[in-house]
Amino acid sequence: MHAVIRGSREQVSDDGAEILHAEELDEDSSPVAEAFERTTLELSKNKIVKDVWQRATRKPLPISTTDGFVTRFEIQFARIVSDDESQSSKKYVVYDVTCRQDTNTQEDKSTATIEKRYTDFLTLYEALKKENSQLLSNVAFPGKKILGNFTSDLISERALAFENFLDYIISVPALRDSPSFLSFLQDDDLNKAARQIDERRNELAVPILEAIFLLLNKVYLDKSRPVLLLLCRLVAACTSSPIPHPSSVKWTELALRRFDHVSDTEILVLYIPLLNTASFLFWQKGLDTKLINNRLEEMGRKGIKIKDTLTLMQSLHTIEPRSETF
Repeated sequence: MHAVIRGSREQVSDDGAEILHAEELDEDSSPVAEAFERTTLELSKNKIVKDVWQRATRKPLPISTTDGFVTRFEIQFARIVSDDESQSSKKYVVYDVTCRQDTNTQEDKSTATIEKRYTDFLTLYEALKKENSQLLSNVAFPGKKILGNFTSDLISERALAFENFLDYIISVPALRDSPSFLSFLQDDDLNKAARQIDERRNELAVPILEAIFLLLNKVYLDKSRPVLLLLCRLVAACTSSPIPHPSSVKWTELALRRFDHVSDTEILVLYIPLLNTASFLFWQKGLDTKLINNRLEEMGRKGIKIKDTLTLMQSLHTIEPRSETF
């Protein structure tokens, strides 16, 4: 599969027509923003882009006789970055890993993307091999290299291997449902979101959590534990500020629908805090709270405590501790 290195430390070109100098890159500069939107690449703070790799061809649509979605991964872009411009700074390759649900006739238009390094894939591989060595006995994983780590051929080879590795994982329930794979998918970004919430910057945490939810919702079932936990964390982030986030009602309504007929006892601990959160949010927004309050009263008649309970964020912390302030 053909791939090329596009750009260099001094210049990055989105289509070969316009050259952008690295020292002039600015998030507020519209030409730069447009160029990077077209290639789905973003500059991280304090990182200097060295080279941009782009696969020349897209992953073909899946071959399937049914009309169902096929969840799979694709690495279309990668880049070589370093922390600064000094000669001694450590360089590494960051891969843009996109999760998509395609049919045999149509590409997914709402893909989810995470950034991963070789060491992230290696950590996942070693963890899964330790947990399920037989399931990985025939899985080829690219080895470490001392030299030549930044060649187009090696990046292309590794990108294809990582795609196949991830596609294999989601095809095997024991691997897909492992804590190690869930950690690979969400932990880096989830910790970033938790730090933003600790700093009372919920408006910055919400987009991060939305992106994680989009990813997990492609990999796992709608009412699975990872999806419901993340969805409740998203609702908590949207509603724990004095002024609710603009997306708060949308995510709260979705969470309420997802909790219908949930049987996981541990997850059900979140239901009363979710209902209380929804009741207060709808009251704030001037929306009808009758159905939610009726549901709370129904739970109360069953002997379930519905008042003076933990907040949604506190309840989440009892199940899956993070650093969020509560």
